[in-house]
Amino acid sequence: MLHHKNTLLFVASVAVLALTLSACGDADNSANADVKESSTPKSNTAPEAAASQSEGASGGELAAGESATGKVKEESGIVTYEITAQKVDLGTEAEAEKLVRDPADAKGMALAVSHLTFTHKSGPTLTSDSEANDSTVIYADGQKGALLIGASDDAPGCEDSYDVTAWKSGESHVFCESYLVPSNAKSLEVHWSEEDGEPYIWKFPNE
Repeated sequence: MLHHKNTLLFVASVAVLALTLSACGDADNSANADVKESSTPKSNTAPEAAASQSEGASGGELAAGESATGKVKEESGIVTYEITAQKVDLGTEAEAEKLVRDPADAKGMALAVSHLTFTHKSGPTLTSDSEANDSTVIYADGQKGALLIGASDDAPGCEDSYDVTAWKSGESHVFCESYLVPSNAKSLEVHWSEEDGEPYIWKFPNE
């Protein structure tokens, strides 16, 4: 079920967003987008579910609050993480237009921001920024969204992975990823996968 919250203003911390378009199965296109200001979008969450660690083969469908376990090759070595997709914040078309250089690029689109909690379960302490969130992707109605690099850097509740350089076992951090998706999407999905692995998919119905 979809829950809403008030919209709060935030300013992205970078001067330029990299916009990668991959809508409706077309070939990827690239463009630059200027950051102006955006709003913390309204929150989309699936029905409450108790956190549980998935077992068996990599990949599969999960509900909000359920956890998966995956390995990531970090600079300091292989780290096992517990990953939980908590929610996806969905904004408005007007907010999306402020994030791109050409408002036409955001016509009919909205900013979707995923919030994933990563818990270091085992492996070496990180000595540099983490790559745990690099494989996070947002889909809308089965189609991959358009990546907006940096749009969620200063969003409330999100951490910058470049600031996490001494991550020890047992510690958790929340990383976010931002994509443009159709504003009338009926459902959103957060995909995360190990390298060359099948994705874990968290579904967030928009109803």
